[in-house]
Amino acid sequence: MTPWDTEPDNTEDFIGFVYLITNTVNNMKYIGQKKFWSERTLPPLKGYKRKRHIRKESDWRSYYGSSMELKTDLKKHGKKNFTRVMLLCCKTKQMLNYHETRLQFNRNAVLRDDFYNQIVNIRCMIPKSWLEKANNDCFFP
Repeated sequence: MTPWDTEPDNTEDFIGFVYLITNTVNNMKYIGQKKFWSERTLPPLKGYKRKRHIRKESDWRSYYGSSMELKTDLKKHGKKNFTRVMLLCCKTKQMLNYHETRLQFNRNAVLRDDFYNQIVNIRCMIPKSWLEKANNDCFFP
């Protein structure tokens, strides 16, 4: 498994990260996002009213993207022929969605032949007050 090029010192401070995976054999790339944590809501225990929330670390250390074409090339070429770069880490889901989409559009990932990306999934609510603190909520490794 190829490690991430850089990792934040403390993942507790962040929701997730935007990454770039590059196939070194054919120079194909993939831009995506991954959350550091998976969260589940469980029903309350007997005699209690509040739901339980469980947070555990996701599979981000071994994650290689969700593109089917990328997964096919991973099996074909092996993980040693791929580089994984964390582009930025974000503290909120909104920031994570925004920056993933922004980077995909800035690099024309869906339109170019050298990207695995085929879909840009946009679901992002950005309040005006958010723009003022946008740069404070991200970490650029």
